[in-house]
Amino acid sequence: MTEIAAEVTDLLQRLIRNGCINDGTPGSGQEIRSTELLAAHLHGSGVDMQTFEPLPGRASLVARLPGTDPAAPTLLLMGHIDVVPIDPEGWQRDPLGGELVDDVVWGRGAIDMLNLTASMAVATRRIAASGRRPRGGLVFLAVADEEAGGALGAGWLAANARDAIACDYVITENGGVLQHTPAGERVGVTVGEKGICWCRLRVHGTPGHGSRPLRADNALVKAAEVVTRLSGYRTAAHITDAWRRWVVGMGFEPEIAEALVDPARVWEGLDRLPTALAGMAHALTHLTVSPNVIHGGEKTNVIPGRVDVEVDIRKVPGQTDEDVLEFLDTALGPLRNDVVVELLQHDEPSESRVDTPLWDAINRAATAVYPAAMCIPTLTPGGTDARFFRALGVPAYGMALYSRAMTLTQFSSMFHANDERVDQESLRLTVELYEAVARDLLG
Repeated sequence: MTEIAAEVTDLLQRLIRNGCINDGTPGSGQEIRSTELLAAHLHGSGVDMQTFEPLPGRASLVARLPGTDPAAPTLLLMGHIDVVPIDPEGWQRDPLGGELVDDVVWGRGAIDMLNLTASMAVATRRIAASGRRPRGGLVFLAVADEEAGGALGAGWLAANARDAIACDYVITENGGVLQHTPAGERVGVTVGEKGICWCRLRVHGTPGHGSRPLRADNALVKAAEVVTRLSGYRTAAHITDAWRRWVVGMGFEPEIAEALVDPARVWEGLDRLPTALAGMAHALTHLTVSPNVIHGGEKTNVIPGRVDVEVDIRKVPGQTDEDVLEFLDTALGPLRNDVVVELLQHDEPSESRVDTPLWDAINRAATAVYPAAMCIPTLTPGGTDARFFRALGVPAYGMALYSRAMTLTQFSSMFHANDERVDQESLRLTVELYEAVARDLLG
């Protein structure tokens, strides 16, 4: 095991064991455990550190290495330190154990995204402690609350401490998986993301006695129909320029490529793709709707008069909240009269241009490891904290670098799921990628 692999493995294991689980409530997360760990790891390297704590325990860490030339650019490496809740019964290993088995680290956050956060911290320490100060500045930002929307993390910093996170370029999650295509090897770099529109659908009925269900106005029965209609409705394709660039970059067979960029034929193309790739391709070309939470009913013999359904809806760039409301009207039909819609959280889609020095530096660093590969821009269907920087006009990309052992299918299946794990070779490659990009871009 190399020195880099040993260092980043140990740091990742300790981050996993901190168990900064964010369930969306203000008191969860307690990311201060990991900001203290990261600050201790960086101590003595030469970086200036600040901790921001908008609520007790909800801490983010900023570590800045000033450059020697004020006119040179500043690169910010941003990783979140919170993770989503866990159902331990579905895991093969302790999800908070951080176990190392056969050169693979297991645990919640091993892919989303404590692996990258640990790699960023190690790369920052190595550059700061090397004694060779770059011309440009380097910032490591470990943020709280990403998994609940970032209001207590990157969003709070962008609104309340903008000078502390001032930069010209950002690297965050995700990207960096090597893909094999008919045209050769490709490495996806995330340049944009869909917009969130989380909704609560309050379904109304009339309370009554459970012993007399005939013609009852049962809100739960209506809610079941609402869920069925939402999950079964096929939304229209929405093709973006970013999607067209990705299709070209992937080098698909002409028939598949033509179908994937034609709104009327996109499903023909999806049917020709492997399952994992088809799922991503569908998400990046459609308004997606996933009913995920339901609350209702009080007692077995009481017909409920109200049931709440929470739905994760994601907008493709170019779509708005008004498009979401129009979809709900159409999909629910007459049921819409019994449903009150509440927007729980909404963010606009975001995208960064690719004609930047950071893009060029990432491409050089990735192809130095995989000479036969080409970096291609892609979107992510999930939300990231990159959107806060894009809103400030700062180009932000998602990038890491994974070993050949990591397939796109495996990678995609682990987000917010069971058995998150990452191999040590991927950890080492990601540290070296960040270090190479920083030295290339900053001089």
